[in-house]
Formats: sequence, C-alpha cells, structure tokens
Amino acid sequence: MHYLITIFIIIVAVEHLYFLWLEMFAWTTTAKKVFRQFPEELFEPTKALAANQGLYNGFLAAGLIWSLFIQNAEWHVNVALFFLCCVSVAGIYGAFTASRKIFVVQALPALITIGLFVVEAALRKG
Repeated sequence: MHYLITIFIIIVAVEHLYFLWLEMFAWTTTAKKVFRQFPEELFEPTKALAANQGLYNGFLAAGLIWSLFIQNAEWHVNVALFFLCCVSVAGIYGAFTASRKIFVVQALPALITIGLFVVEAALRKG
C-alpha cells in the first residue's frame, strides 16, 4: 500500500509541476491549446495572473515532494495529507468556479490518495 500511495503522491506532484510550467512559462503558447474555452485575446493580458497561479501550483508540488523525503512516518503522513487536502480544496473550488474537468484532473487524484491513506491506517489498526 505504501508504494501505491507514493506513486499517487508523485502523480499529483508531477501534475502540479506541469501546471506550474504551463501557467508560468507557456501561458501564451501551449496553454492556449489546453484552455480552449478561454478567449485567445485574454492570454497576454492575464500572463502575470497565470504566473502567480502557477507559482502556487509549484508550492503544492514542492510540499508533496518534500513529504516523500520525510523519514518520520507520522510526519510524512501529516505533511502529505496537508498538501493533498490543499490540492483537493483547490480542485473542488476550481470545479465549482471554472470547469468541472478540474475536479477530475486535480481533486480526484488527491482524494484517491487521501482515501489510500485512510485504508492503510485502517489496515494497520485492524
């Protein structure tokens, strides 16, 4: 179970590193292909806003990656769950305010990982 959780944490972190790159460095190029519903004429004027958003995604990725290097099992779980909850809240909020697809891409992998932590804890107790 531990390896599966680690794989999911890596997946969520890599997603957020991709979001960082997309929003900070490729907003006026590649992002136009990803965010097709966003009017093309707004990409350039919103470049700074997107970069700020990308930076926050980078912080989420950094926290998840950091959690993988924590040797203390209790702190590893606590830090990972904190950042997974942050990702989940951001994904749920994005689904309500921007696009339902955000729930599937961002929140769902984080929620699955949280669920795996819950199952692992239940198996250890049982």
